[in-house]
Amino acid sequence: MVEVNLWSGLRKFTDGAEVVEVEAKTVGQVLDALVAAHPGLGPVIEAGVSVAVDGEVVTGGRQTPVQPDSEVFLMQQIKGG
Repeated sequence: MVEVNLWSGLRKFTDGAEVVEVEAKTVGQVLDALVAAHPGLGPVIEAGVSVAVDGEVVTGGRQTPVQPDSEVFLMQQIKGG
């Protein structure tokens, strides 16, 4: 299981939970499992979010691996510029 930390605006979709656990081995699986467990997150994730794994924002896409002890944060999408 991977623990995913959510920003406060998403907690209304997870019954107030700040951290949720999902079964996943990649960033893509994390996102898919979040939507499966909490369908209200679907539109937010589809609109675009940033994911940080172990303190680094993921730039490698959905195939980036995560470990059971990885620190995963779902964040509002970071815009470049």
